[in-house]
Amino acid sequence: MLSHEPQGKLRHNSFVNIMDGALFGFGVSGLASYVTIIPLFLSYLTESTALIGFAAGLFHIGWQVPQLLTSGYVAGLSRFKPTVLAMTLIERVPFFGLAIVALALPVIGTDAALVLTLILLCVQSLAGGFTATAWQSMISKIMPAHFLGSFFGIQSAAVNLFGAGGALLASVILERLAYPQSFVWLFAIAGLSLMISFVFLALTFEPKSAPRDVVAGLGWRAFGRRLQRILRADRNFRWFLVARSLTSLSLTAISFYTIFGIRRFDMSPEFVGGLTSVLLLSNMLTSSVIGLVGERWGLRRVLILANVLTVLAIAIALTAEDARWFYLVFALTGIVNSTQWSTIMTITVKFCSVADRPFYIGMANSLIAPVTVFAPIIGGWLVDAVSFELSFGIFALAGLLSIAVFLFPMQEPSHGPAVLAAD
Repeated sequence: MLSHEPQGKLRHNSFVNIMDGALFGFGVSGLASYVTIIPLFLSYLTESTALIGFAAGLFHIGWQVPQLLTSGYVAGLSRFKPTVLAMTLIERVPFFGLAIVALALPVIGTDAALVLTLILLCVQSLAGGFTATAWQSMISKIMPAHFLGSFFGIQSAAVNLFGAGGALLASVILERLAYPQSFVWLFAIAGLSLMISFVFLALTFEPKSAPRDVVAGLGWRAFGRRLQRILRADRNFRWFLVARSLTSLSLTAISFYTIFGIRRFDMSPEFVGGLTSVLLLSNMLTSSVIGLVGERWGLRRVLILANVLTVLAIAIALTAEDARWFYLVFALTGIVNSTQWSTIMTITVKFCSVADRPFYIGMANSLIAPVTVFAPIIGGWLVDAVSFELSFGIFALAGLLSIAVFLFPMQEPSHGPAVLAAD
């Protein structure tokens, strides 16, 4: 455990992982944002709101879907870093592919470009999901428990500070270069930034630990029984999953803000780039304090506040009289994104013992994946068939229901004992 490691290793691991996050944010959050830049690029390729909404939600879909599938394997590892590096490399390369698609667009046409873009986005997001459980387990291993929330907050602040810089650069590129050349540069620079961040991640020091016999060699049937026993035994975690599912549904609104603003107010590409900066600056400012707030005020209360702000952002978007109101919408969304990111990862590991952690991490993400997958598709279909107002109304209702679950049946978790014995 890290508490027995020299203090210098903690400083080293903190630095290299914060730099990994910062440069990752510069690329993915700023130059190739799934909230703004990706929907903007797709709006040139298709008029289908459902398709654009699905693609904009791929980042979260890919993050959540594979985690449960990898949790049994990850739980038996003595070192997480090799798995993290192998999978995250696949996560980063597709941005160079997107740059090539944008470069070749005048030759291959919009239909082929759309298909290739969706394939690359799927590969990128799913690789992120296959990285996720091992990465979260590695970070939880190399960071002391009392520092974990603060680390995620500091790293998230760095992600968004650099992401805001990337967004400002994106605004300049979108303003000065015509489509599709602007996207060639956006995706290429994003890919380069991600490869530099990979170097920092590779410098992480992770001590080897003995494989956990309690999960080593766990077959699929035993694996399934183990998950069932966890869910039966841990009522509070079940309510957490319900709240997470409703929260995920409400957060789907974020995938539609950009295309809604473009269609209702004819937002320019450079205006969209400015919204990205607002989103990330808001995210950064929140990230710098959210870890301390969660530790002192309670993680459950922080998640309640995040859901309140989600509903408020939806209401503002629906009632906005001009595009300038979207600066406030994206500022609130930045607060929500920062709060959800660091708080969800911190609160999940508080439900369980170290041995059960990969299972809880996997379930906390993968069991809500059906909502994450189908919500943007159904929401986009409702937009095309009826209106944005109906979809946003459903998302807001889900946010209100999530608040109710967090307020009443669910309780603040603590570091609990393992709820089951070895199979």
